[in-house]
Amino acid sequence: MFLRRHCYILITLCLVLGAAILPAQQIGVIRGTVLDDTSSPIPGVAVSATGQGVTKKAETDITGAYSIAGLPPGNYTVIATRSGFAPFTAKLTVLAGRPMKVDVAMKLEASKQEVTVQGDPVGTVSVDATQNAGALVLRQEEIDALPDDPDDLASDLQALAGPAAGPNGGQIFIDGFTGGRLPPKESIREIRVNQNPFSSEYDRIGFGRIEILTKPGTDKLRGQVFFNDSEKAFDARNPYTSVYPDFSSRQYGGNISDSLGKRASVFVDFERRDVSDAAVANGQLVDSNFNIVPFGISTPQPQHRTTVSPRVDYQLNANNTLVMRYSYERNDQANAGLGFFDLATRGNHMFQQEHSIALTETAVLGARVINETRFRLEDNTTNQTAVSNAPGIQVSGAFSGGGSGIGSARNTDKNYELQNYTSVSSGTHAFKFGVRVRVDDISSQAPSNFNGNFSFQGSLGPVLDAGNNASAAAVAACTSLPRPNPDPCALSSIEQYRRTLLFSQLGYSPQLIRQLGGGASQFLISGGNPRANLTQFDEGIFFQDDWRVKPNFTLSLGLRYELQNNISDWRDIAPRVGFAWSPDSHGGKPGKTVIRGGSGIFYDRVNNSLTLAALRFNGVTQQRYIVSDPLFFGDVPSIDQLNARVLPQTIQQKESNLRAPYLIQTAMGVERQLPHNTTVAVNFTVTRGVHELLERNVNAPLPGSISADNPAGIRPYGSGNLYQYESDGVLNQNQIIVNTNSRMTRSINFFAFYVFNHARSNTDGPGTFPADQYNTRLDYGRSGQDIRHRFVMGGSLATKWAVRLSPFIIARSGMPYNITTGQDFYGDSVFTARPSLIGGCTEIVRSCFNVNPGPNDIPIPRNFAQGPASLTVNLRLSKVFGFGESTGRGGGGVGGPMHGPVFVGGPGGRGHGRGPGGPGGFDGSTSHRYNLTLSASARNVFNTNNPGNPIGVLSSPLFGVSNSLSGGFGPGGTSVTNRRLELSLRFSF
Repeated sequence: MFLRRHCYILITLCLVLGAAILPAQQIGVIRGTVLDDTSSPIPGVAVSATGQGVTKKAETDITGAYSIAGLPPGNYTVIATRSGFAPFTAKLTVLAGRPMKVDVAMKLEASKQEVTVQGDPVGTVSVDATQNAGALVLRQEEIDALPDDPDDLASDLQALAGPAAGPNGGQIFIDGFTGGRLPPKESIREIRVNQNPFSSEYDRIGFGRIEILTKPGTDKLRGQVFFNDSEKAFDARNPYTSVYPDFSSRQYGGNISDSLGKRASVFVDFERRDVSDAAVANGQLVDSNFNIVPFGISTPQPQHRTTVSPRVDYQLNANNTLVMRYSYERNDQANAGLGFFDLATRGNHMFQQEHSIALTETAVLGARVINETRFRLEDNTTNQTAVSNAPGIQVSGAFSGGGSGIGSARNTDKNYELQNYTSVSSGTHAFKFGVRVRVDDISSQAPSNFNGNFSFQGSLGPVLDAGNNASAAAVAACTSLPRPNPDPCALSSIEQYRRTLLFSQLGYSPQLIRQLGGGASQFLISGGNPRANLTQFDEGIFFQDDWRVKPNFTLSLGLRYELQNNISDWRDIAPRVGFAWSPDSHGGKPGKTVIRGGSGIFYDRVNNSLTLAALRFNGVTQQRYIVSDPLFFGDVPSIDQLNARVLPQTIQQKESNLRAPYLIQTAMGVERQLPHNTTVAVNFTVTRGVHELLERNVNAPLPGSISADNPAGIRPYGSGNLYQYESDGVLNQNQIIVNTNSRMTRSINFFAFYVFNHARSNTDGPGTFPADQYNTRLDYGRSGQDIRHRFVMGGSLATKWAVRLSPFIIARSGMPYNITTGQDFYGDSVFTARPSLIGGCTEIVRSCFNVNPGPNDIPIPRNFAQGPASLTVNLRLSKVFGFGESTGRGGGGVGGPMHGPVFVGGPGGRGHGRGPGGPGGFDGSTSHRYNLTLSASARNVFNTNNPGNPIGVLSSPLFGVSNSLSGGFGPGGTSVTNRRLELSLRFSF
């Protein structure tokens, strides 16, 4: 009923919107796209239409698009001019209510040998809401400099977006849709980063937003094929790997584009990737002689990925265009899911395939109105099969062995997304309003932890002699209080595991093994019905008005309303406001300074994984048991046996009044135009997160109720654990962001940004348990996002030998990490207790922490420690060889709306509507018919060792030691190499 009711509402709204904008206009409009002879858009072209006693002018935007409205019917002369290009002239007849499409192909002046016009019009600032200088728009030249490897490409795009506020990171839109498969680099026409951050069109926060637009078809046959190769022989070994495993990555594919008559065009891309990778693990093991020994292994992880995606652009009539895109992806990986401590038996075989269909219909309804309707269906199926079904063994901070808890899982996720957006230009106002509906239909089979899992978190035990015997005095010393620090009775997790194996081999009773410091800390097992089905629905309605109050002042006002099922919160109203003022702009002369600011509320959705967990572990569908200090190891009891013992279950639920988390963000900044086509922007943002999600055991023992007489304590709701998702988290974040963007010369361009960040919170997202289940205020401290300094720089340099150098530099200060005791100090079944700091200690060493703090000792703050800094320098070199006849590449025909092949660029610029986006050229092109591009890309070219965060569990034998490379924006999508070289060959025609 919920879905049906809201579908009726949506359909009614779309009909009302359509009816409201259908009245015919008695004026005409000329619109089109201006391209150079390489099919690249040309911004800043002056276009005029003269006739019927009037002359109206326009200028092309960053996509090369222009629109001249308000023309009385009759004959007109269209003239397009720009320095360096021969003028363009065309004559046509404008009809009332029928937009005329005039696509312009501008030729170079005879005196010009080569002109490259790409990218956004850097070097200027504007009060336009979509032209914030802090945004980054990448077109063909800049996209060419990005990595070919899809994992590296995704990593670099996230780095370009910068640190988004809030715990969820950035968000990617592909052709206007939320998320989806990242298309191959060769199929991307344009990338926009952090554009118009306070627009009410989007639900999530604008800083950290990435918009990707794909290429449409072209007017004539064009295409390319490519091959990328990376081999172990050219790379540098991961320093945390004792044995250098085989590694190779081969990627090949291509695309082809052509017109399908006068009304349609097609673009098809294909890609295949074969990767011979490996998972690297380091830690400590117990050998067959019961000695603790270090280990370092590399488990092969071969992966095969295939993608294919055709796109058809079709002009239905003079005013309506349709874009149809189908995408298929198949991914097959062995030994997936392995972490930095996992043995090979913890892996699983993963097979994933996705079908996606996307439709976009754009209607030009008169001279001032554009309506766009989008629909996408994604059908994603994932199968995972564990390598071993043996019980899992997790020795904290040492190793993880046994079987994987994933079992034999199958998940089918069907995602539906429907959008209807309308743009209206009325005088100094640019209105935009619309609705978005998303539905996730999930069918899941997940026998998670049906095999059981033993965890060893460290324990207390007497000191043993060389023969592994404990004296009576040693046993007594561990039962007396207080004990010195460091505590000689505190055993590491691996020593606890060693004693369990040793004393079990000797035939000791479970009680004696535990007295001597052995025995598992916890046993977890689930059982019951592994199947669960869920439908989640969310809807967003928005209205936006970008009002040019004065030529030098724009005021943006927006309002968004959101709702979703599976929570009871239906009050998610999100107002937005923004402004841009150029104080030195007078009399129509553009200024060089813009002061820009904004504020708004941004809601996030409660993820469907939380509802799925609550459906599964409700005590009926599945039963989950957590046994603390079990007196068994190896022989795993079945669920039926545990049910027969009437043991308390661990239930998962959502808080009855769970709220959607939201961020309140305010930003103020100054943008300045500098010499040499350079802009700089400085922004200060203040973000407050409200109702952030966390998890809490609401049936943990009451504070002070655990004693020697009652070691289980007193629980408010009877026995058993009750894990509950709650929206009681908070976040406070301040950022200073400095951006610069420059095209100094035709050969040199660069962009860079620096972020100073200060973030504090009491949660890092759902699944974050507090140290004390009854005092979440103790967890308010450094957020996991509190990376104090971050710097990113990229660019391109064309040398006199026509070799293009494209560096990409990422530097950041250390990431915070948490320090825990490894003990279930509060009896709540979670190991999040933090130690107190011994007076006078300032170093992160084991002896500075008290693992058994008293009632008057203050635990250290969450994320108390900071990991090492990171510096990565990537470099790409490329050269294009052109051969064959020299050819110009024109656009569509000129004259009436039905003349010439159609170019439908998909979503283009905002403001007065998306408009035509332009076809976009092919990569690495020259003025010749055939082009061969050779390139070499080095990830982490200086082979810098960037360690990951040290291990923060005090009971780990490796406390304070890094056992892996830093993740995120590092050398690339593999853990085998530290420096990786990739060679690429691309042929285009």
